[in-house]
Amino acid sequence: MAGRKGRQEVLESVYSVIALVFILVACVELCDAATVVDVYRLIQYDISGVPYGSRLSNLNHHASSFPFSPGTDPSRTVFLINFRDLNLTSIQEYITEKRQLGGLLLLLPQKFSHSNKEAAEEGGQTHEQEQTRGLLIELEQLLIGANIPYPVYFAFEDDKIDAVLDDIKRNDALGQPATATTGGYKFVVSTPEPKKLASSTLTNIQGWLPGLKAAGDTNQLPTIAIVASYDTFGAAPALSVGSDSNGSGAVALLEIARLFSCLYSNPKTRGKYNLLFGLTSGGPYNYNGTQKWLRSLDQRLRESIDYAICLNSIGSLDSELWMHVSKPPENAFIKQLYEGFSDVAADLGVKVGVKHKKINISNSRVAWEHEQFSRVRITAATLSELSVAPGLLESFGGLHDQRPLVNPAAVVRSVKLVAESLARHIYGYQGKNIQIFKDGSSLAVNPSYVTSWLDLLSRTPRVAPFLPKNDPFILALKKELEDHTAEVNIQHELLDGIFTFYDSTKSQLNIYQVASVTFDLLLSLVLGSYLILLFCFLVITTRGLDDLIGLFRRPPSRKMKSG
Repeated sequence: MAGRKGRQEVLESVYSVIALVFILVACVELCDAATVVDVYRLIQYDISGVPYGSRLSNLNHHASSFPFSPGTDPSRTVFLINFRDLNLTSIQEYITEKRQLGGLLLLLPQKFSHSNKEAAEEGGQTHEQEQTRGLLIELEQLLIGANIPYPVYFAFEDDKIDAVLDDIKRNDALGQPATATTGGYKFVVSTPEPKKLASSTLTNIQGWLPGLKAAGDTNQLPTIAIVASYDTFGAAPALSVGSDSNGSGAVALLEIARLFSCLYSNPKTRGKYNLLFGLTSGGPYNYNGTQKWLRSLDQRLRESIDYAICLNSIGSLDSELWMHVSKPPENAFIKQLYEGFSDVAADLGVKVGVKHKKINISNSRVAWEHEQFSRVRITAATLSELSVAPGLLESFGGLHDQRPLVNPAAVVRSVKLVAESLARHIYGYQGKNIQIFKDGSSLAVNPSYVTSWLDLLSRTPRVAPFLPKNDPFILALKKELEDHTAEVNIQHELLDGIFTFYDSTKSQLNIYQVASVTFDLLLSLVLGSYLILLFCFLVITTRGLDDLIGLFRRPPSRKMKSG
């Protein structure tokens, strides 16, 4: 009985040792996490039920560089691509031919990160950055215009993930792509599958500065509207800050409101025009928010609008500014408006051109914000550095449109142009070489104010469907207009139903460095052999060789015992 009990204790020890071996082997793959990275998912949306963008969000595949090595199974591989090494033609072939990939992770230059303070302060663009921006625009339009049946993510390059990419490239060059057999890196994103957003809210913010009526005058004063759409659209909603389109226009509107609030706060300098300031939403979606805002205005107010100036993408110092109109330039109202801008532009050393595009009422496509005014018979124009209208969902604050793209001096110049033109019209100084907003005076444009608001907008993704009604940014805009206007109204509307959006825009990527199955087996063999030898040594030294042999000797059968 004592021998059997001792044998049982030794066998239990053996089982414990074997269990320990398996635990150690299992931990080989799980304990070697390389890094954790913030990743930003490609937008997922539908237009009239037609799917676009990335349709999946979860990742759990080995990683490889692009183009993949022979032997790689693309459908079970996440391809990590540094944007600097991007071959757009190859990516385009994979997307247009609908080849199945496990996933795609694109590394963007830090220069295009909205958290890059050094780039923001530097401003301007080099030739290399301009080329990068152009390629990024092409990539973005390719991705948002396709139905992609696998996860697509963006991340920003840094030392950690660059090291991972270098290792992956090295292994691929040696003909050792990452697989379950050879090991390598595994990319894991665990997130709930995207769900449709129940509703997409558009928020319009309206500020009002009343003009000064003459004693006994019962007629309604004419109104001038200054309008800018503030929301964005891009391949990655969590990165779509739209510093130029249309952060520059929104910032210019706030500064114009601040300047005229100084004039209108004094009855002696208050003009005989009402000023209506509109920060509108839904710009990327045919300026749907502007349409709903105009419909909500009191009819008398709408009929009192003399003209409207819409500000769009005015943050590039090197570009000529264009005044886009729907009525022919020969029209008396348009001619007067253009001449007012031209006179001030000449004083500022700025060149302003005029572009005429007739509206097709039967076409639902709205290329410029002023067209929504023109459709309700209000004279309006859009001031922009863009000479041609962007297409649907194009140039509304994509990945390339970050703070380095915008020059605060360009926004200051545009503010001077618009504010001075408005002031000369309001106070009857058309055609005269007079400056109301002089540098160094109390009515000077404030570059610090412009820069601070540009910085704030450049840190704030503003894709309308993902902005709740009480978003801190919307409340900040409302508060700013309240500080500079006499009355502020906020309007919430639903985006027209042809657009459907999905959540899940930002996640964390876990990168694991995993060993190959061969390595696991070899490690198991080495550990097992070592532990068995150690066990045998301990048994021999404590109980003798006979007890060790007895552990492996087959016990006698019951028949032999009964015999």
